[in-house]
Amino acid sequence: METVIFFNQQANTLQGRLAIRSKQRAAIITHPHPLYGGDMDNGVVATIVAAYAQLQWTTLRFNFRGTGQSEGCFDDGIGEQEDVQAAVDHLGQQGFEQIDLAGYSFGSWILARWSRNHHPHSHALRFVAPPVAFLDFENQRDLPGLRDVFVGRHDDLAPLDQIQRSLPCWQPTARLHVIENADHFFGARLTSLQTEITTALMG
Repeated sequence: METVIFFNQQANTLQGRLAIRSKQRAAIITHPHPLYGGDMDNGVVATIVAAYAQLQWTTLRFNFRGTGQSEGCFDDGIGEQEDVQAAVDHLGQQGFEQIDLAGYSFGSWILARWSRNHHPHSHALRFVAPPVAFLDFENQRDLPGLRDVFVGRHDDLAPLDQIQRSLPCWQPTARLHVIENADHFFGARLTSLQTEITTALMG
């Protein structure tokens, strides 16, 4: 059901995949670190897409600048926030009333930075394996809009104990979901991750 699309971010054109299932609710999904092979075709990204699709949300996943067929160059998390905004604007122009932002690994870091720099906003954020041991999430700062965090029990890049300490500062009402027997890449636990995300969306 996904269609390859291209949308504009100022001087750059970004490549994405859009599946329209609803005219009201949409989710934007961001991918892991492009310098380590991350792109919108990542298996965890596809799993997040499937979780939203299961509940008939429209989904848009896209490649950050310099990745795949997206123009531009890697910008160390600065320009990538503009890419997120371009995706939000693209869906907003189509009249979507509710737009969730869900990110995996590096993608969640970009969303955290975007959220703080665009506060106040009305978007719900959902993080999968935020790599707090690898990237600076400014763990003592509020994270506007954060609703759910999903993390593997054995994730070395998103250590559970560190997430547990950070979450009350980020957003006291955000829910933590632990995927048993999973590391940062989830491996054979993708089905469990999808079920956990879908259940959270229904709650």
